[in-house]
Amino acid sequence: MLDQIVNLVIRPPRAEYAVQTDLVGPLFALRGRQYRRHDLQLVNNRGHVLECSHYLPAHIPPNQKLPCVIYCHGNSGCRADASEAVFVLLPSNITVFALDFSGSGMSQGDYVTLGRFEMEDLTTVVDHLRVEGSVSLIGLWGRSMGAVTSLMYAAKDLSIAGMVLDSPFSNLPNLILELVDTFKIKLPKFTVKMLVYYLRNLIKKKVPDFDINDLDAVAVAKTSFIPVLFGHASGDTFILPHHSQQIHEAYAGDKNLITFAGDHNSHRPNFFYDSASIFFHNVLQPPPIEDEPPALYSHIPGSLPLGFDRSREGPAGAAAAGGGGGGGAAAAAVSAAVPAGAVSREGSGTAAAPSMADLNHRHTSYQRPPPVAQPADGLLSSEDLARLMAEFGASVPAGEESTHGLEDDFDEDEMLQQAIALSLLDLQEHEGGGSGTNMAGEGVSR
Repeated sequence: MLDQIVNLVIRPPRAEYAVQTDLVGPLFALRGRQYRRHDLQLVNNRGHVLECSHYLPAHIPPNQKLPCVIYCHGNSGCRADASEAVFVLLPSNITVFALDFSGSGMSQGDYVTLGRFEMEDLTTVVDHLRVEGSVSLIGLWGRSMGAVTSLMYAAKDLSIAGMVLDSPFSNLPNLILELVDTFKIKLPKFTVKMLVYYLRNLIKKKVPDFDINDLDAVAVAKTSFIPVLFGHASGDTFILPHHSQQIHEAYAGDKNLITFAGDHNSHRPNFFYDSASIFFHNVLQPPPIEDEPPALYSHIPGSLPLGFDRSREGPAGAAAAGGGGGGGAAAAAVSAAVPAGAVSREGSGTAAAPSMADLNHRHTSYQRPPPVAQPADGLLSSEDLARLMAEFGASVPAGEESTHGLEDDFDEDEMLQQAIALSLLDLQEHEGGGSGTNMAGEGVSR
């Protein structure tokens, strides 16, 4: 069970997808305008190759720079998740850049870090866009892990024009405690805090330089001033809605919070996409589209063609609610044919007309990996509990043998002292100290 919780943090199910069938493009049309997908590879500061895609108009007037929104996926996500941003933002003359973070999708890397190293991947993308010189202002759209990544990055790069943050977590250790409760792990209450400390050390052994205590979105929010739109589903049981509420309350800059029906993996309602489109139009100020009236938001779809499954995120693996399906202006726009013989900058070729059914099939065929297995009884195994107790020099409580199947002696006073010492260390760190003493007066270094 402990290994499963660790994997939920650093090695969740990895998204598997096909470029040809699960990504929008390479040539497609919206509202009668042609667009293309430019696939590329970037190398991050750890030497990992990142698989990326940039969605932009097929033809851009000379010397014109368009704003760009970088889409940051969740912990079990990939660049295919950016389809929602593609359909919403491209008709506003805002390009969309998507990537597989290191350890996700088709990119290199063995682990994800819920924002710690993903922030460095995002730095690689932003640096590329600025050196290339083809974009003007840059915005960020993140979901779950991607939302925390965006928030932490933007706190260090004040040139980011705005962010849409969908279901971020406020503090990783607190989220892990909530996941322990979600898994229904039966532990004495005074050992739960030790569980988090043990998981922290176990994760650091597997991923050096990754400390879960560093991922504190509330602390970052207090010094962040970039305009932000928060969104969170009221029925999210993986990252509870209070996480976004806490970040929103602490956020120092212009902010707004939208709540809507659904869960962590469900498709977002149209009014959320409306709000995201209007928000980015205001902060990015895209130029008007040539030969088209400057009326805003007329492209907002009545129903987005987003049917792919997000069910791989979260311990329960809840299936995505809602669905795609054509309708309104979006259906007409997306099903518009790319003219025969259209030429992409990626090469020559004839593009078939993408029908609404084709697009829906693309995304419904994109299946997430199965969720992490969860034992029916929700108990720590004897081996797990022994490892946890050994980490802190204690054994199993006398009253717990029948529950966990262990018969070791237990010194309750020692366990309580350890728990109090850990709490004191937290208090000292919060007040600026980096080390402390345990109940026996011994130095403790962290």
